[in-house]
Amino acid sequence: MRLVDYLDKGAQLGGARPCLTMGETELSYSEVQGISHRVGRALHQKGIKPGDKVAVLSSNDATAFACVFGISRAAGVWCPVNPRNEVSENRYVLDAFDCACLIFHSAYAPMVEQMRNELPKLRQWVCLDQELPYAPSLARWLEGVSDAPFEVAPVDDLAMIAGTGGTTGQPKGVMLGGGNLETMSALTLMGYPFEGRPSYLALAPLTHAAGVLCFPIMALGGRIVVMPKPDLNDFLQLIERHRITHTFLPPTLIYTLLAHADLAKTRLDSLQCFWYGAAPISAARLEEALTKIGPVMAQLFGQTEAPMMISMMAPKEHFHADGSIARERLASAGRPGPLVQVATMDSDGKLLASGETGEIVVRSSLVMMGYYKDEKATAEAGRNGWHHTGDIGRLDEDGFLYIVDRAKDMIITGGFNVYSVEVEQALMQHPDIQDGAVIGLPDDKWGERVVAVLQPHAGRTLQADEVQAFVKARIGSVKSPKQVEVWPDLPRSKVGKVLKRDIRAELLRRLTTGSTTHD
Repeated sequence: MRLVDYLDKGAQLGGARPCLTMGETELSYSEVQGISHRVGRALHQKGIKPGDKVAVLSSNDATAFACVFGISRAAGVWCPVNPRNEVSENRYVLDAFDCACLIFHSAYAPMVEQMRNELPKLRQWVCLDQELPYAPSLARWLEGVSDAPFEVAPVDDLAMIAGTGGTTGQPKGVMLGGGNLETMSALTLMGYPFEGRPSYLALAPLTHAAGVLCFPIMALGGRIVVMPKPDLNDFLQLIERHRITHTFLPPTLIYTLLAHADLAKTRLDSLQCFWYGAAPISAARLEEALTKIGPVMAQLFGQTEAPMMISMMAPKEHFHADGSIARERLASAGRPGPLVQVATMDSDGKLLASGETGEIVVRSSLVMMGYYKDEKATAEAGRNGWHHTGDIGRLDEDGFLYIVDRAKDMIITGGFNVYSVEVEQALMQHPDIQDGAVIGLPDDKWGERVVAVLQPHAGRTLQADEVQAFVKARIGSVKSPKQVEVWPDLPRSKVGKVLKRDIRAELLRRLTTGSTTHD
């Protein structure tokens, strides 16, 4: 399956039915097909060859997403560019991924202006919504271009190149083929509830998880409701208005949603599947969500290199057979999907038994084709015949996967290994804590000390000694934070993840300068 095949499949199930909805604009499957034929033909006419890389730089936008299928029609490779990246990072991505064409929204014209003279490989510039001196508007670019069926045979299976988060240096280009995305779509459709024609609400960025989740929705002829801005008031209203069946939010936004004044007043009975993922979720908050949102919460665990569905926990698996909440499972990442083999491995490459903690490794057609033009990193990620995730975890006897930390986030204090996720889970049981992060800082006595940086619920206060006693009573003194910081908000990535590297950098800066205030 190419990317455009998901669109065409949906059109076969009803061309007049809604495909992409944003505000008052509604594009049917046939209309999106028409856009894809015109964009594909225009790319071909302007010299974009099969295998050429075409980037899209836009916040969530229905027309921008429709262009993705035109790229696929022309046998190009889609490169989603995150508009919330720094200019330097996006300049690097466009150059390193050899992008030949950039389709962008005028909101990011200032960013493009700063980059365009340093991108000699880019031959085509197209602005979605506005005429610019160096870039025609999409409407003018498509003038006179027929919407009759158009298709170019692909040169290989490469469908998209997605950038990694860049947390350990420059982003790497993850090559995802049609087979990878087909496996992901198959796992989605077989692992979660889908009754009738789905209606999917995309609040999170379409450049990330929320975007690739559109493909299985389209395979069923479903509607995709695109939110241009992440507003939880609109999110709740759109669930009611469009009778949303499926949606996805990262944990930090779910925490905010649970405290939203309108949540209890919103009709949520249309929901079948409310996915959460992209970061560990608090078991305490998840239990709250199962009560306030309903028995529809659904976990997914993946990474850019193995998108979305390494392990899965469908709504029903959050409960025992008698209907009671399966609290012992709520800290897990679910079970490996039926098309995925997961194991844990020690540093010598030895596979470990159930219950033993090691690096989580994966075998599946879900796993990427490799890193673009980076054979060394590809070989390192695939050593010993398994894909290495960089996450530390264990599998229990029932096959549930527990992620205990990122390898780089483990804290060694007084000779003991402390996993930050375990401490965070204990902290999040505290009724006054909305969100938090645990890191290690250098310590003369302990080697590293456990540090908790916490964001309280609005109007609440936190006392360090009370928080330390709270954690100590649950997981012991070794894992209890030696230092507690209370910040009004935490630094977050473009997709809502708490940025531990930024927290660590700020605290190290304060250690170095002797400052006692948070910037």
